[in-house]
Amino acid sequence: MILVDADACPVKQEAIRVALRHGQVIVFVANQGLRLPDHPLVRMFTVSDGFDAADDAIAAASGPGHLVITADILLAERCLKAGAEVLDPKGRPFTLDSIGGQIATRAIMADLRAGLEGQGIGGQKPFSKADRSRFLDAMETTLRRLSA
Repeated sequence: MILVDADACPVKQEAIRVALRHGQVIVFVANQGLRLPDHPLVRMFTVSDGFDAADDAIAAASGPGHLVITADILLAERCLKAGAEVLDPKGRPFTLDSIGGQIATRAIMADLRAGLEGQGIGGQKPFSKADRSRFLDAMETTLRRLSA
């Protein structure tokens, strides 16, 4: 099963194409309904507007043999601990070996942004065609490995 943290996911259509090619169920979890193809393998799970409701649902459903797609580092950690594989929408894998450093970097950047509020500190780079391509390759590779 593939679980997608769907509220701000820029690769929904790409994830659907790869999932269907592999005959995998793909579940989009979000706080509001999304327009998705009418296909038995494509599902929508709408959660309440509660804080972390989507994250809680994804973490609870994730486990060994599952692929989770999220940009949320703290959700990625929860899913990794449950045994799932995790990719961000730019195709970068989260791993148990790297997640601690990623969480620390996230905390440092949050502190920097708070301290430099109003001074124009930049955020992430815009999503690019190269990011989309890297995601497609990473998802394909991950699903092949999971089905082997």
